[in-house]
Amino acid sequence: MWYNRVTENLTELPDFLEHYRQELAQARVETIVKGNIERNLAALPGVTEHRFNQLQTVEAVLNYCNIQQRAIKQKHYKKYLEGYGRALSSRDAERYADAEKEVIDMDLVISEISLLRNRYLAIIKGLESKNYMLGHIARLRAAGLEDAIIG
Repeated sequence: MWYNRVTENLTELPDFLEHYRQELAQARVETIVKGNIERNLAALPGVTEHRFNQLQTVEAVLNYCNIQQRAIKQKHYKKYLEGYGRALSSRDAERYADAEKEVIDMDLVISEISLLRNRYLAIIKGLESKNYMLGHIARLRAAGLEDAIIG
């Protein structure tokens, strides 16, 4: 849903970022190991799948923005290489294109989306750790520690 909205209209990007930041705050709570072990274990696959899908959406939007950034940079590169008043080397044209406001703005957007992606990767790592911990607690219960509640 969000990927299609962003790719059709880049002005949806701030709403996308805000939505996924709010989801990230909720996801942090889901990495906490607390309460009944069975309920935690039962909910974990669904939570992991949901958060991994969100990570994939963020990565898809990041990839789309990278493609857009290359297109913007290429447009400016051609402008400097072909239409500049004096002959420029390809490296000079590339440097001038990199300094264009439109290219820099897209670089900043990509940086922000990359940060969001990295935070989602941290959530996935937290869920993996939770799975590991709950698995070991379940093994302890099977070995005789019957009333284990984490709190």
